[in-house]
Amino acid sequence: MSDASVPAQAMSQAINLTDKLAQFAQHWSPRVVAQMNDVQFKLVKMQGDFVWHSHEDTDEVFIVVKGRMEIGFRDHDVVLREGEMCVIPRGVEHITRAGEECHALIIEPAGVVNTGDAGGDLTARNDVWI
Repeated sequence: MSDASVPAQAMSQAINLTDKLAQFAQHWSPRVVAQMNDVQFKLVKMQGDFVWHSHEDTDEVFIVVKGRMEIGFRDHDVVLREGEMCVIPRGVEHITRAGEECHALIIEPAGVVNTGDAGGDLTARNDVWI
């Protein structure tokens, strides 16, 4: 990959997720740690409830690194613990929640807005690298 927007140190090296998570404190503000083709790997810290939203054009993956989170769908909830993951299909409305701080890795195409179609105060800047 030769994309000039991708930091050189993010290529061909080990990425320590714990070290990366220590570099920010904000909840609901994903940080990019790597990119493969057009797919970004983003770390996020979450606590409380996010917003109901969907991503019309893409699936999204959550992998819990530390803690516990819940993904609410209109007809059921999925609880994820450390080491577990869930794929959210494109166009499916969902909300993420964490009673206590949870750290997760999100895998999704570059440019995806975290609040999807909902917008609002929790919309984070895209392409913020750590």
